[in-house]
Amino acid sequence: MRYQVTKTVSHEQGWSSAFRQWRAESHCRFIHGYALAVEFVFEADTLDSRNWVIDFGDFKPLRAHLADLFDHKTIIAIDDPLLSYFDELAAVGAIDLVVMQAVGCEAFATLIAKETQTWLSTTQYANRVRLVSIEVREHGSNAAKVVLDGQA
Repeated sequence: MRYQVTKTVSHEQGWSSAFRQWRAESHCRFIHGYALAVEFVFEADTLDSRNWVIDFGDFKPLRAHLADLFDHKTIIAIDDPLLSYFDELAAVGAIDLVVMQAVGCEAFATLIAKETQTWLSTTQYANRVRLVSIEVREHGSNAAKVVLDGQA
């Protein structure tokens, strides 16, 4: 038997982020933003002594770390040809800049999955709980999901 639980950071609680897809030919090449929502799915074959997969109270440090990466940030890809302009805006205090390898829901889901797996490996859940998937939503119509291979 497998048990799965879901933790959600909703749009109402979400991380307000601005970014652009500089390679896009559409309007996505312009700076735009969303209150990102994230769904985490965890799985275990056994429950703990409380009959839980995971104590969601233990999730707070990970959530704070991810908020530092996403909340009220301007996120720009490291290879964006306009990066120097964003650096200037950050230097004068106009934006809180975060430079990532890539931007967009797929890239954000991948990064959040890696950060979540790192967090899990440092907790009492390391040998029992697996991350199954991360879904990042821009809004009700657009989302990207990373599904992991199930390895703990």
